[in-house]
Amino acid sequence: MLSLQSNSSHHASLIFESIVPKDKAAAFQSWHSRLRRTARQFRGYIRTDLCPPVNAHQLKWYSIMHFESPQQLQEWLKSDTREALLLEGQQFFETYQFKSFETGLEGWFSRQKNSDQVGLGAPAWKQNLAVILGLYPTVMVQTLLFAKLGIMQDWSLASAMLVNNVISSSILTWTVMPFVTKTIQFWLQPAPQPTSSRSNLMVTGAITLSLIVMMMVFNQIQ
Repeated sequence: MLSLQSNSSHHASLIFESIVPKDKAAAFQSWHSRLRRTARQFRGYIRTDLCPPVNAHQLKWYSIMHFESPQQLQEWLKSDTREALLLEGQQFFETYQFKSFETGLEGWFSRQKNSDQVGLGAPAWKQNLAVILGLYPTVMVQTLLFAKLGIMQDWSLASAMLVNNVISSSILTWTVMPFVTKTIQFWLQPAPQPTSSRSNLMVTGAITLSLIVMMMVFNQIQ
């Protein structure tokens, strides 16, 4: 599964990955052309990019569909027209999976695979709050540790910032965010019922309290 995020003008994109047998490649392309023509009739449609396998040994095709807004993309995803075309197209590919991207943070919050995913569950404000919960202690510990050890103290601001960003982003991606999302997964990925107002309030309060406590601890250490 690839990752694609929305841009600054709030465009929303969808990546569709298909495993297509070689003897059905032509039929798949014909079906995909009809899919593209149908999507063009929906409001907000921008374009569709079809990427064939990178070499003769690969069977994966990637289709990237762009809409002007997340809401318009959702209209296409939830339409009966798309559903009917998808069912028809399954005779041309063995397996498929897709994701829609709206905030640019979803890659940290998806644990589902091999499925047809309309959005990734957590609204943008929950994603942002979870990222702050992971980002704040990561950056603070890194900053305090580097200052204590005298690392990069003589570097220019631009150079030090670049290296710090690479380190903190790597720690977030492979260590901190997997732990954070697993811990509060019930809140980030409510299924099938939406999270209650009480749960939202309790978890939001717990995260806020955690951030305040961490701030007090870091102030004492500093």
